[in-house]
Amino acid sequence: MKTIQMTIDEPLLDEVEQMIQKLGVTRSAFVREALQFALRQHRIAEMEHKHAEGYARHPVEPGDSDIWEAEQVWGEP
Repeated sequence: MKTIQMTIDEPLLDEVEQMIQKLGVTRSAFVREALQFALRQHRIAEMEHKHAEGYARHPVEPGDSDIWEAEQVWGEP
């Protein structure tokens, strides 16, 4: 681990302090988890953007997935 220093405004710090008290975690643990969550969200957004770009460049054409329609039928229970 590496120690860092950061600046945040007081209202945000107050909210963080209230939340860490409620959760029973340290400020460092809370910030680490928040940063990990933010990084995951950015990676997901990036993949979704690439996915959308791919479909924009190569849209699904009628008949592209007809072969799989029969595979979707589960039958009657």
